[in-house]
Amino acid sequence: MSDQSRRPSKPGKSYRRPKKDPVRMLAFDALRAVDERDAYANLVLPPLLRKAREKGDLDGRDAALATELVYGTLRRQGTYDAILAACVDRPLREVDPPVLDVLSLGVHQLLGTRIPSHAAVSATVELARVVLGDGRAKFVNAVLRKVAQSDLDGWLERVAPPYDEDPEDHLAVVHSHPRWVVSALWDSLGGGRAGIEDLLEADNERPEVTLVARPGRATTEELLGEEAAAPGRWSPYAVRLTEGGDPGAVEAVRDGRAGVQDEGSQLVALALANAPLDGPDERWLDGCAGPGGKAALLAAVAAERGAALLASEKQPHRAGLVARALAGNPGPYQVIAADGTRPPWRPGSFDRVLMDVPCTGLGALRRRPEARWRRRPEDLDGFAPLQRGLLRTALESVRVGGVVGYATCSPHLAETRAVVDDVLKQYGGAELIDARPLLPGVPALGDGPDVQLWPHLHGTDAMYLALVRRTA
Repeated sequence: MSDQSRRPSKPGKSYRRPKKDPVRMLAFDALRAVDERDAYANLVLPPLLRKAREKGDLDGRDAALATELVYGTLRRQGTYDAILAACVDRPLREVDPPVLDVLSLGVHQLLGTRIPSHAAVSATVELARVVLGDGRAKFVNAVLRKVAQSDLDGWLERVAPPYDEDPEDHLAVVHSHPRWVVSALWDSLGGGRAGIEDLLEADNERPEVTLVARPGRATTEELLGEEAAAPGRWSPYAVRLTEGGDPGAVEAVRDGRAGVQDEGSQLVALALANAPLDGPDERWLDGCAGPGGKAALLAAVAAERGAALLASEKQPHRAGLVARALAGNPGPYQVIAADGTRPPWRPGSFDRVLMDVPCTGLGALRRRPEARWRRRPEDLDGFAPLQRGLLRTALESVRVGGVVGYATCSPHLAETRAVVDDVLKQYGGAELIDARPLLPGVPALGDGPDVQLWPHLHGTDAMYLALVRRTA
């Protein structure tokens, strides 16, 4: 940036150096990392916050505001883009990405927080002066003053098409999801306006931090001793940090005796572990184990029963994360780096097999809001052969009478029932088990035999589970 851009345009006018606001600077840096490097906010933000705390730039309240600015801006990006498009005199794609990030931060402060309008505009313009220069700061100021002329509801009336004319596009703009994602989620829910609106709203809410007490290593009673902790809703091993909280400050988490794990993921692992089977129950497999949360829970449950877990993960660095998650497990286990579609183990080697397959991740949009803008419908075609191949491997790896759990963190029908139906038609010697009784106390599980969890109904990620018993 040239010095010229920072000099006053009028002779004799004193120049004021822009003041750096550490909260908004940090939020801007996080958004740039997400945009430039395809990073995920949940991976980028914690080290930025930690570094700022160490330097004394942020306290706890500042960190909470920075977190809200980043996640709120990412979640509402689609809505804010529609509003900005109405306030900018050229297509948004022609606006430099750093400028658009600053504008989006400003719009979120104006329309998505309780920050007074004058403070939201002035703070954002000051940020623009620091990171963009005076010239583009004037552009930011002009655009945000237009945005500030109405509240969010007023803007939505202007920029969202009427529901009766185009329901999917209306929901996409109002609830900030790509249209194709709205359509896919609606299909999975089975219709009805109330349900899809509740789901999309839930996707835009900040999820609670949920811990898992790994059996034999930690207890929920220990975790409930933490500040603002409450029991999980469904899993006997879950504890929620109801005011956010830093899981890294929990001793059991630091020691690996407990972990951070969504309750939906816990339920999937426990349903497989508790599925009825005939014969021995000694060898379990997690065939897509990275990064290790479900494997750690399965290994702990297996240890209590005298069973051993083999955790397999294709990517060596992710296999390392699995090994770290399982370190200290009280019973026998093994971690290997192997391709689940070309397994090194013999067919029929296991009594229970979990295949939590790679997918679009549309079930975790609360936690990774930027994923909704990166995924494309054509991504489904890329995952489809892998998902079917992994389920076939799982069925070949389990013994006759054993049970396979097919899981995805996506509710998209192309990644859930379509995969299971196709593979079972081809495979023959397998049958679906009703998974619903294995999630005791959990309501609204549908007609079965498979299970789809939902953020708006269960407070979990949208995990899918089908349980399959090999019969021949």
